[in-house]
Amino acid sequence: MDQETRTNQEAYRRAADYVAAALIFLRDNVLLREPLRREHLKPRLLGHWGSCPGITMVYTALNALVTERGADVLLVTGPGHGAPANHANLWLEGTHEHHDPALARTEDGLRELARRYCAPDGFPSHLSPAVPGTIHEGGELGYALSTAFGAALDAPGRLVACIVGDGEAETGPTAGAWHSTKFLDPATSGAVLPVLHLNGYKISSPTLFATMTDDELTAFFRGHGWDPRIVDATEDPGRVTDAVRDAHDAITGIQRRAREGDPPERPAWPVLVLRSLKGQGAPREAGGRRVEGTFHAHQVPLAAVHDDDEQFKALEEWLRSYRPEELFDEDGRPRPHVLAVCPEGGLRIGMNPAGDGGALRRPLDLPPLEPYAVDVGAGPGTASASPNRVLAAWLTETMHRTETGRDFRIMSPDELASNQLDSVLGATGRAYAWPVEEYAEDLARDGRVMEVLSEHNCQGWLQGYLQTGRHGLFPTYEAFASVVDSMLNQYAKWLKMSQEVPWRTPVSSLTYLLTSEGWRQEHNGYSHQGPGFINNLLTKKSSVTGVHLPPDANTLLVTMERLLADTGRINLVVAGKHTAAQWLGLADARRHCAAGASTWRWASTAGGEDPEIVLACAGGIPTVETLAAADLLRQDLPDARVRVVNVVDLCVLAPPDRHPHGMPDADFRELFGTDTHVVFDFHGYPAAVHQLLHGRPHPERFHVRGYVEEGTTTTPYDLLASNGVSRHDLAITALRHLHGRPGATGDLAAAYARHRDRLRAELRRTGVDPAEITDWKWQP
Repeated sequence: MDQETRTNQEAYRRAADYVAAALIFLRDNVLLREPLRREHLKPRLLGHWGSCPGITMVYTALNALVTERGADVLLVTGPGHGAPANHANLWLEGTHEHHDPALARTEDGLRELARRYCAPDGFPSHLSPAVPGTIHEGGELGYALSTAFGAALDAPGRLVACIVGDGEAETGPTAGAWHSTKFLDPATSGAVLPVLHLNGYKISSPTLFATMTDDELTAFFRGHGWDPRIVDATEDPGRVTDAVRDAHDAITGIQRRAREGDPPERPAWPVLVLRSLKGQGAPREAGGRRVEGTFHAHQVPLAAVHDDDEQFKALEEWLRSYRPEELFDEDGRPRPHVLAVCPEGGLRIGMNPAGDGGALRRPLDLPPLEPYAVDVGAGPGTASASPNRVLAAWLTETMHRTETGRDFRIMSPDELASNQLDSVLGATGRAYAWPVEEYAEDLARDGRVMEVLSEHNCQGWLQGYLQTGRHGLFPTYEAFASVVDSMLNQYAKWLKMSQEVPWRTPVSSLTYLLTSEGWRQEHNGYSHQGPGFINNLLTKKSSVTGVHLPPDANTLLVTMERLLADTGRINLVVAGKHTAAQWLGLADARRHCAAGASTWRWASTAGGEDPEIVLACAGGIPTVETLAAADLLRQDLPDARVRVVNVVDLCVLAPPDRHPHGMPDADFRELFGTDTHVVFDFHGYPAAVHQLLHGRPHPERFHVRGYVEEGTTTTPYDLLASNGVSRHDLAITALRHLHGRPGATGDLAAAYARHRDRLRAELRRTGVDPAEITDWKWQP
């Protein structure tokens, strides 16, 4: 690097560090045109300074890579609370101004940026969708690296630089993500350049990685298959630029070999370990204690400046140490030698098209459903199929159709075969780039099914993939989806905020397919029985969430066709993998899914007209038990007017002012009446349904049965009965509310209870469910 370039980069880093510090402390006199006074300070000092200098070191180095080599660089910043540095760089390069002229590269523009930072209706203290070029928030640590890999998949020209904080590196999700190189095909995908920002401290204690020697760090990363390069920037930040250039050379070398047909057997991708001081550049001491290079620089280094004269003096000296008069002209514009470091136009890092991936998104080429639908022409319940196997056949064709564009992937925690979805491997392999010496099936470097026993990796990969304009699906065991509860929380907030950013284009919705559901996990036992992921999703903003419980294969096909074309949401689908009775033909399934819930007249008495009791259900197993309960009542109380309602879109239960899928009040009354008792058999925890029904007329008339934390290794019927959701329990509950109906007496309810108990005694003797349960079929 020539001396002029080094000088310009040093000036750029000073400018960015100055702006970052100004955002934290100043609301006026932002370029120190006059002596600093306390009225120039913000009344509340918010933000994190500690990571800012290191982020700018990396940003400066990436700028050089773009300007010198035309590299396509997307930046993922794990230390999201280092947002002042990202804002500073975005302001200097002009990306902020591009999206909002009020944030122009002038003194007024900088004052406005400072005013908005950590202010009501402004920018939060961490990264957010309002920050250009950002696909990851970093508000909760751990997910940056897997997200970066998702962004690199199937983008062969893209380099995703990922800054990983050394505190973040302590988390389990980051620990799992280091293995992601083993899934990255250098021929068809881009690359990830991680930068472990080793600045030594968390909020108030040293980080684990900071206590490791260079030899230990090298051994750690080599053991994971990386090529580690340790860069000490405490004295010379310019070393980061040289290290990034060298790493890029290594990356392009690996890619060149792979694309020429000679891929390295175990490609060792470079990882940078960047040593810098915590809060590098801040005052070395203040108030008799060290600041720079300690955890005291993590957040606001001089937090008492409003009252402490020594700290106030130290702040002005610190800010003036950057010599802003050399960096900005009379109008507050960055001087030419500062801007010489910045790429221009669409090459600016903040303007990378993948940073607004919705604009890159193309509709997924979905095959028609008709060739895959189950024929139920002989009537409801006359055909049998595994919903997941039917779906898998359709997904296989989807994989074939997207082979050229490579914009659809499935991420799953090693459960594709278990969940009866493995036929998709006829169209693509399981992604794996390293050699496998032992027996394995269906592995392929360029495979688009990614299986790993880390739900965190699957979620992060998929988020990065979707955020950069592609499509995907996340199938997993229902009980273990909650491993990513926290990631769901963060992503739901991201999507909600994205809707409020005018320039962001919606990305493909994230769709979970929860299968191996709890009601058929009786063989694995209590640990595998847990439908609580539904409850977590329902706590999120209704504008970005949906919950779907298709009762058979055709409704599953219709649901997935809709959701894989959807944008801007998190959708949850619960579906079974076992062969079971099929209820609706494709045309009826389309009508049913469009309504979200409907009366099944064929299962009701008197066509469901003027019901005395409503039997409602949501979920595959609850649908069977509800139909069986209706069958019992039809046989024993043939004159009773019973309506059967199936709910496929759970959120239609909510009032329309609380969820966009909410059923209009008139339609809700038409379906459930206004004072009719409803026995509702629900797939999950009853509280989820009660939550949605709040605000509907007389919600106390809904008697919701569901999972109540009773389970063990037992038989399917016993698991249902232990939770009070067997067909006999549902019929008993219905009898309690058939007031005045001749024959609906305690005697019949007691008979059902005795029958249930006999069945449970028999299955304990034999170890299997009785034939009257396993062989039951709907009889029209």
